[in-house]
Amino acid sequence: MAAPVIITPNVGQESVWDYPRPPRVEPFHGLIRVRFGGVLIAETRRAQRVLEKSHPPTYYISMHDIAAKYLKKADGESYCEWKGIAKYFSLVVDNKIAERAAWYYPNPTPEFAVLKNHVAFYASAVDECTVNGEQVRPQPGGFYGGWITSNIVGPFKGEPGTEDW
Repeated sequence: MAAPVIITPNVGQESVWDYPRPPRVEPFHGLIRVRFGGVLIAETRRAQRVLEKSHPPTYYISMHDIAAKYLKKADGESYCEWKGIAKYFSLVVDNKIAERAAWYYPNPTPEFAVLKNHVAFYASAVDECTVNGEQVRPQPGGFYGGWITSNIVGPFKGEPGTEDW
């Protein structure tokens, strides 16, 4: 496979190709909001942001900042070589359901212990995810949960032809 054509970031932008591998987790104090079914599901200025080479940032929100009554445990799990075993939540608001719309690490690895009691949401599964008021685009491919904003440039893992990155 051909090497990706990396986009050069402009002033004020970040390239996902400058992110580390293995990934890094860092505090994010910007405003994060998640809406589904006409309800504000989450709002915080104390998210954790995971940065990994070729991926847009993934934002993890403390359970303290989530309307947990809309979260329902979902079947299944997945494994991340860096963070450990992930479990899933579906969102249920009135009669509207988003299956496996969010995930969390009940017992993250020591390097990612700060993610315990935090939840990440798939932007493609909810009505709206915003970072500092900007509507995000979901990371391509369906499996990954990164959020793309105007200050993040790629190309991004998940796009067609990126399976071997």
